[in-house]
Amino acid sequence: MTKKTHSPAAIDDAVFLGRAVERLSILIAEQSRIVFDTMGIVIPVRSCSLMTVLATLGAASASDLARELGHSHQLVMQKIPKLLRLGLIQYRNDDHDARRRIFMPTEEGLSQLAKFEQCTVLIREAYAGLFAEVGDVRQFVDRATDALNEKPLDKRINSPA
Repeated sequence: MTKKTHSPAAIDDAVFLGRAVERLSILIAEQSRIVFDTMGIVIPVRSCSLMTVLATLGAASASDLARELGHSHQLVMQKIPKLLRLGLIQYRNDDHDARRRIFMPTEEGLSQLAKFEQCTVLIREAYAGLFAEVGDVRQFVDRATDALNEKPLDKRINSPA
């Protein structure tokens, strides 16, 4: 029998904060999908912010969208093909750079965004009830993000000598 020399952290330990936040994100996406299905919204749950930004800008490159959303270009480009297949966005080539595509919402995309906007009222109400139970999770996440941007995790660790 081998002697145990290492005691790993339990998966509910604070060191796995990212995992806990990701689990919450997945749960919200799964439950939002049910609401979207009920309301006839075909926009992928995790693409609503992209669609909203694109509709606000009217037309934008993937780089523009990434910058506005604070995401990587790669993440934006992973979402684009499905939005194109669903007929929610279209593109044209950039007149000044043949390698660049300019994306814009289609009429169907704008119609879907209108349904999503109606849904946001219901979602806000649901979150208000949730926050009354557990505290304002959104404010907490935003404060934690700001604090980590101000002082990254590596600067918060006292390195052993």
